[in-house]
Amino acid sequence: MGKVKFLLEYSFGHVSPEGLWTSLSTPSGLSCWFADKVYKEDGVLNFVWGKSEAQKAEVLHHRSGFYIRYHWLDDEDPKSYLELKILCDELTMDVVLVVTDFCGEDEKEEAIDLWNNQIASLKKAVGAC
Repeated sequence: MGKVKFLLEYSFGHVSPEGLWTSLSTPSGLSCWFADKVYKEDGVLNFVWGKSEAQKAEVLHHRSGFYIRYHWLDDEDPKSYLELKILCDELTMDVVLVVTDFCGEDEKEEAIDLWNNQIASLKKAVGAC
């Protein structure tokens, strides 16, 4: 069974895009909401949850202040990735985060619930509650 791509959009109101970018693209920023600990070693990001769960990711592409695309090194699908993109509405100046991720077809609802919880933590971290 292959993976399916899904996109989620989250409104952050008038939060600073620069502050949000730091939370999405740096080990210290990611440690505040995405994983318990994130550190960079030999150009690879190490994500640690709890005492035993860990994953490594590389940055595939990025445009500073706009989007970053990660690929999990243990993912057998070379076309799957996690992308975090910041958009700003020119009229309202509201900031929107677009999450693009992949999961098994039978895991989509669980993945969306996980993202909803993670983004709630991110909103607290950047003051967008």
